[in-house]
Amino acid sequence: MKQAFMPLLVVAAGMFAYAPVMIARGDYEASMGIVSKILYFHAPSGMVMLLSAMVCGVASALYLWRRDRRADRVAIAAAELTALFGLIVIVTGPLWARKAWGIWWDWEPRLTMSFVGWLIALSYLFVRKYAGPGSDKLAAALAVFGAVNVPFIYVSVNIWRTLHPKTTVVPTLPPGMRGPFWYCALTLFLLYLLLMTARVHLERQRAALDDLYLAHED
Repeated sequence: MKQAFMPLLVVAAGMFAYAPVMIARGDYEASMGIVSKILYFHAPSGMVMLLSAMVCGVASALYLWRRDRRADRVAIAAAELTALFGLIVIVTGPLWARKAWGIWWDWEPRLTMSFVGWLIALSYLFVRKYAGPGSDKLAAALAVFGAVNVPFIYVSVNIWRTLHPKTTVVPTLPPGMRGPFWYCALTLFLLYLLLMTARVHLERQRAALDDLYLAHED
């Protein structure tokens, strides 16, 4: 991955540069007008957020089970990215909801559970930074809980009556929206992969530096 990082970074930059062109050419939903193009950022960011929460939860479970520091480093990186992409979801969602539903926010199941998932990621980061000894295990338990929340976020629109459309909306997008949507999704997933790689590498270097300090003190 180290050798492929820079080429992929160039590809990602090019894809981001072309994304506004794809979005401008893409269709929009007739009743909402041009504001519905927020879909191209909002929904893929939500997909990446859920993926990152799952990665964080699985890595944290491995850390609790095996005390594997590599898994812990992955969990830290994934928690930060869950918080980042969750923020994008929380910001773009109300902008879209104001036009689609006539309100900025409604405490319906998907909104509420997505907000809780974002708060869990933030809680993980605060616990790791401020909780002192044992914070790694406590934060890992939070991450596992956050991962358990992910399937409920996804299926909530199919189980309860919500303002959000059902999960079938993305597979049934009209052709004029399908291309730009999946292009933006691929771009964000590639960005996520690159950010995860860079962030895990940073944690690896930080751990190596801590080991050097400990060895020097001994």
